[in-house]
Amino acid sequence: MFRKLFSLIRWVIGLFFVSSVLAVVLYRFIPVYATPLMFIRCIEQVGDGKEISLHHNWVPLSEMSRYMPVAVIASEDQRFLSHHGFDFKAIEKAVKENEEGKRQRGGSTISQQTAKNVFLWPDRSWLRKGLETYFTFLIELMWSKQRIVEVYLNSIEMGDGIYGVEEVARLHFGTNASELTRADCALIAATLPNPRRFSSLSPSRYMLKRQRQIQEQMVHIPLLEPEH
Repeated sequence: MFRKLFSLIRWVIGLFFVSSVLAVVLYRFIPVYATPLMFIRCIEQVGDGKEISLHHNWVPLSEMSRYMPVAVIASEDQRFLSHHGFDFKAIEKAVKENEEGKRQRGGSTISQQTAKNVFLWPDRSWLRKGLETYFTFLIELMWSKQRIVEVYLNSIEMGDGIYGVEEVARLHFGTNASELTRADCALIAATLPNPRRFSSLSPSRYMLKRQRQIQEQMVHIPLLEPEH
């Protein structure tokens, strides 16, 4: 019985490994049209008695404002272009501030957030964090930085039922992703810590302050040219 159980466990682990690597390879080349979070939000909407609201439209990096990657890197992960998926300085700083009782902050990089958004579910369990580490390693190994930020900007939640830069541009700014201004991009990036609480459609004074801060930081981030 133990042999059969061990064989089953080994088979399951092997299947997970092969399928996960295959998924990462495929998403290196094909758009990510749906994520686990999208389905979870739809289920939550049904449970709350609301109509399903899901706005998502994939666009390549070449059809986004050149300031959009700069804004999210300046806001979320300023060492994105130099680290390999994990910013240990940011993690150490987050742990120290949390221990001191300051406002809790995360140390997740854009790569980690992309891995979570595309392959996993929102949770704080050790299992999910372990899988996030695994998928972050895979995408950093198999994707370019341009591809990581392209998938990130297409899959990230940017409002209630809004996913990706193209739809937030259309619904909140009345334009498309390529026409967003530098200030627009900074405002969108300012909402990303909690886009269901902070709105780029009707920004608060705090959001406008964050927008200005991000624009100041953007001057230190180089433009991320699309792949050819």
